[in-house]
Amino acid sequence: MLLKYSAVDKEQHLSGYLNKHRKDVLKVESKEKVTPVDTAKANQITGFQLFSMTTSMVMTVYGFAAFAKQGPTALFFLFLAGILWFLPVTRAAGEMASIDGWSKGGIFTWSRTMLGEKTGWAALFYQWIHITVGMNTMMYFIIGCLSITLDLPIINNNPAVKFILMMILLWGLILLQQRGTKVTGKIAQWCFSLGVIIPVFFLLILFVTYLVQGNPMLIRINFSTILPKSWTGSVLVGFVPFILAFAGAEGSAPHVKDLNKPKVYPKVMLALAFAAILSDIIGSMAIAGTIPNKQIQLSTGIVYAYGALVKRFGFGVVFIEKLTGLLLAIGVTGEISSWVVGPNAGMFEAAKAGFLPPRFSKANKYGIETNVMILQGVIVSIMGALLTFGAGGNKANLSFQTAMSLTVALYTLMYMLMFVSYIVLQLKHDDLHRTFFASRSKTLRLIYGTLGFVLSAFGFVVTFFPPAALSAASKHTYMVLLLSAFVVVFFIPFILYAYHKRWASELGIDIENQSAKATATETEHAGTSEQHNN
Repeated sequence: MLLKYSAVDKEQHLSGYLNKHRKDVLKVESKEKVTPVDTAKANQITGFQLFSMTTSMVMTVYGFAAFAKQGPTALFFLFLAGILWFLPVTRAAGEMASIDGWSKGGIFTWSRTMLGEKTGWAALFYQWIHITVGMNTMMYFIIGCLSITLDLPIINNNPAVKFILMMILLWGLILLQQRGTKVTGKIAQWCFSLGVIIPVFFLLILFVTYLVQGNPMLIRINFSTILPKSWTGSVLVGFVPFILAFAGAEGSAPHVKDLNKPKVYPKVMLALAFAAILSDIIGSMAIAGTIPNKQIQLSTGIVYAYGALVKRFGFGVVFIEKLTGLLLAIGVTGEISSWVVGPNAGMFEAAKAGFLPPRFSKANKYGIETNVMILQGVIVSIMGALLTFGAGGNKANLSFQTAMSLTVALYTLMYMLMFVSYIVLQLKHDDLHRTFFASRSKTLRLIYGTLGFVLSAFGFVVTFFPPAALSAASKHTYMVLLLSAFVVVFFIPFILYAYHKRWASELGIDIENQSAKATATETEHAGTSEQHNN
């Protein structure tokens, strides 16, 4: 009897335990079902938000002072760079992003499809790595502006304090991106409105008021003053910053897939082209025409340029300078935020294809490439430490100049590959269906690609000319450092590519079968595209 009761008791106890455990499991499962994360919704952005992200990567108000320093010639350079280089960039990017299946990955997808996997990977790597120095210069500008706004020179003059603030800014922005591209779009939208639109319109109002009151233009704008007085090497080197002023338009292309209406991307690119060219011309001419050339300062000098303008109208100069510093800092913060997510989205697509170790192919629950962002953040931090705590005096300037020239060389190399991809597309792949053409004329599309390639190649070559301000010894050191660094960085993507098969196999990707399937799919797609085009 005791044994019987014991057996029944055990059975009831076990049954009760299993039922309780089953309920707990169901509770956990129900919780997981109740709170799923819709990654598509978390990353969905509007056309204006993508426009804000892209313009914040291209339109930089802090460049107005540097352009104004060139005087009337800046008008010629801006027009030349804007029409002959930037317009081809935006038109080519708009067309390639509209091709069926090309809305993911940006430059990686475009070059990979047209020029092969290895070249596509290299193009993406050069785009991704160049910003490691660029982000640091942006953070330097933000801290410089805040030092004016808060009247705290120590945050800009003390290397330790400056570096700590840089890390807070960088990693804070990386943290904010973890909840989806939608958050980035909102950040870019607000930063663009406060840090770009308001300062540009304010500058335009001041300039118009200055002219209406009968004040004279301090520069003479006519055919003879606009054209460069000579075409020497120093003049050619001076043209490169104008090309780079428009760089970055393709950086947001990986987020075409996140648009609620992907077909608006070409319109975003067209609006960007007009907005960037117009704002740079208005901003630079407004400063050059109202402030004596000797009083125009570079870097944070744009803040003091606003102060010099309002001084003529009786406003509080200090207040305007502090307000301008804050607004410009907000604008550049949006620029960094956009650069954090732009190329990283393309790098994530590459990681999922086995071009990076498998750990970088993982995303968080919002679909954000956290590990790739952390990798970029670490590289930016290391580069920031080297630039901030580097050797003092001329050595620091030389190191910084070399680092900047290296990024220019890598970025223009990426653009050369992008335009070659576009030219190949026009010559060999009329069959690929797209919703947008850069032009109805194939000849004009080829001209776009050729102009873009030639000017990118020109910028690449001129980058290796030592700046005129360097001494003979420094010029030699500059060339040795730049060439050595370029050769090392140039080969990094090809070294990483040697591990592509291994990393791809760890992700369960059979590269050989994938290539065969891709060829079959491309043939099938070509037939479908031909029907579309007909």
